[in-house]
Amino acid sequence: MSRVREIQIKVIPSGVAIPFVKAHHYSGKVCQNSSLHFGAFLDGRLHGVMQYGPSTDKRRLIGLVAGTGWNNFIELNRMAFDEILPRNSESYCIAASLRMIRKNAPQVKWVVSFADGCQCGDGTIYRASNFVLTGITENKTILQLPNGEKIHQLSITSQPNLPRPELGGRSISEICGGSASVARYKELTGAVALTGFMLRYVYFLDPKWRKRLTVPEIPFSRIDEIGAGMYKGAKVERAARHTECEAQKQKDTPPQ
Repeated sequence: MSRVREIQIKVIPSGVAIPFVKAHHYSGKVCQNSSLHFGAFLDGRLHGVMQYGPSTDKRRLIGLVAGTGWNNFIELNRMAFDEILPRNSESYCIAASLRMIRKNAPQVKWVVSFADGCQCGDGTIYRASNFVLTGITENKTILQLPNGEKIHQLSITSQPNLPRPELGGRSISEICGGSASVARYKELTGAVALTGFMLRYVYFLDPKWRKRLTVPEIPFSRIDEIGAGMYKGAKVERAARHTECEAQKQKDTPPQ
């Protein structure tokens, strides 16, 4: 019998959340914008973390839903789980965290999050959690260094003065005379852009705000139509992906 409903979701301090995310998230990194941290506990032990906070590019995203104020939306920045929780516990944990946000922060009307096919997957967990698919874009912003490390272009342009080991301890700004050229960075490090898709999902804490969405809702079938089904950067055929998804649902559906 699944133990999903035995999982407890609690707000935890950043000092507890950050080490866990660094240890278990595929990127090995945290989002500096995260300010609200939820822990997933089973038998009193931490086995998952969900981090929420302002979007890195808030000005660009605020127009997704008409009439959105600066404090009316939040981003699910990071989500990391170990292998202990029952498989597919993520949707249960997300739902619990969203209920807590709705209850304690009623000014927050919607939540946005992104699925990165280059590094993780196409967002199965968001679809299972009743998020709406609002964007599919080809993603060439993830760079892979010769040693296999992956880095987002935004981290280069947003932190141009940061000393980087792959640049011999120098910053890209120092090398480029005050600018932050991604092309120059790639030339110097041998980094290559990975090919994949970025999918944008929105969850409406206030269902009435769904009518305010300024972009079309994209049917999930579109993912398969354009070949955006991915897992850790590799294409996943529709039949295999859907068969696995259905098997997981049947195995992990908690008792009613």
